[in-house]
Amino acid sequence: MLKLYGGARSRASIVQWYLEELSVPYEFVLLDMQAGEHQKPEYLAINPTGKVPAIVDGDFKLWESGAILLYVAQKYGNISPSLEQQAELIQWVLFANATLGPGIFVEATREKETPKLLTPLNQIFEKQPFLLGEDFTVGDVAVGSMLAYIPMMLKLDLSAYPAVVEYIKRITQRPAFQKVMSARS
Repeated sequence: MLKLYGGARSRASIVQWYLEELSVPYEFVLLDMQAGEHQKPEYLAINPTGKVPAIVDGDFKLWESGAILLYVAQKYGNISPSLEQQAELIQWVLFANATLGPGIFVEATREKETPKLLTPLNQIFEKQPFLLGEDFTVGDVAVGSMLAYIPMMLKLDLSAYPAVVEYIKRITQRPAFQKVMSARS
């Protein structure tokens, strides 16, 4: 059974949400970050950087939330065999972690980056319910989690992006999201 390692209030919840979306059986291993469990040799053998999340799936070990999401999508999800469609999913997962998250959550860049990031997303969600159209994908987990964190963590006025606000509402009402996030509260 796949093991997901994480800490309270960590990006492990993003992976856990996706595992729940796909109904993949897993064991969640909660590390006490305050007590330094993520720096002990047992965990460093899984992720030498001592960061979470990480997974162990049989003999396979993987860390970095985006890489884990893509692995889970490829192994357990319903991914298109089309290289182009796979590349689009990868693009959105990388965008969430490398561009959207830092752009919104790094205070020094927030004011400048927010309109650049949320305006095109708003335009996408004005036309369709999810990033790639009608179907919820791993890209929505990655991007959606970053967007869902905005009202939880920041006092950021999103009124200029009504379609983004509706998207946040749509994804946060999903049963798998509710299950994971209500367990974290």
